[in-house]
Amino acid sequence: MTATELSVGAQAPDFTMEASGGRTVALAELKGAPFVLYFYPKADTPGCTKEACGFGEALNAFEKAGARVIGVSRDPVKKLDAFAGKYDLTFPLASDAEGSVTEAYGVWVEKTLYGKTHMGIERATFLIDAQGKIAHIWRKVKVPGHVEEVLGEVEKLATAD
Repeated sequence: MTATELSVGAQAPDFTMEASGGRTVALAELKGAPFVLYFYPKADTPGCTKEACGFGEALNAFEKAGARVIGVSRDPVKKLDAFAGKYDLTFPLASDAEGSVTEAYGVWVEKTLYGKTHMGIERATFLIDAQGKIAHIWRKVKVPGHVEEVLGEVEKLATAD
């Protein structure tokens, strides 16, 4: 399955990544409970900081609904540790430094900035259910209101079980 074929109901692409706080996150270990996998372009930039802090502020609500939250970028773990420490982010920020996960999820895309094209991470979020299947996909995410929208879907998923 290519990344462009990812759809609701499909098996989430497998991953194992190093994460902030000396942790490792892996699809196999996350199965059994739903989780949010959100992709962001770069740690400690304005939009990414707002998004991460939004998930951090809502973390108790996500946990109450039975879901974990994991942020993913191509930043090295050392930068993610600094980002997490600066903003007191307690959920894992995973490093996809080699890019295999961002490519598998179809979020490594061509972007245009000031008329120049480059490759980068499309801000996107995936809600993965307890069986490891994709329950919801948000592409080209706009930060305002996004965390609340994701939490709403997590709560719907929790009540459907």
